[in-house]
Amino acid sequence: MNTKRKLWELNRLSAEEFSQKEKIPIVVLLDDLRSFENVGSVFRTADAFAIEEVVLCGITPKPPHREIHKTALGATETVAWKYFSTTLEAVMHYKNQGYSIFSVEQASRTQPLHQLNLSTSEKVVLVFGNEVHGVRQDVVDASDAVMEIPQFGTKHSLNVSVCVGIVLWEFSTQLNPALSS
Repeated sequence: MNTKRKLWELNRLSAEEFSQKEKIPIVVLLDDLRSFENVGSVFRTADAFAIEEVVLCGITPKPPHREIHKTALGATETVAWKYFSTTLEAVMHYKNQGYSIFSVEQASRTQPLHQLNLSTSEKVVLVFGNEVHGVRQDVVDASDAVMEIPQFGTKHSLNVSVCVGIVLWEFSTQLNPALSS
């Protein structure tokens, strides 16, 4: 029988242990998200993948806030985060630190996510855009690459928090030695 494990059997790290853990060199950058729940979901997913940090830009809601907390379930306390007033300012900050910038957007020249080929030493920023307008054009222009998740149905977009989960899985499998072996 395949028995579900109890929470205490999962051997989860404490917040203190997690803060000491080496993180995957991925920064998730949110470009003017509107939804508190999407922001909370991104924090929770960032914790699950042990990424470096979340960057909130522009009108993106910031912790602490009860609506973020509802979906983050404490991840705003475990995941490092920063705020920048503009997304382009944040992009340039990380570019100057040697990060590769990947916007996740539908554009005229995109690379399908499944064709991603990263070096294990690469540091990346993943930019996810506003729920209605997507990633700003000036940010797309400043990106090193634009990634797209292939879709096969009648809709042409995914909820941003779902998109973050899919993209983080793909990037994590290539940048996290524990997953890539």
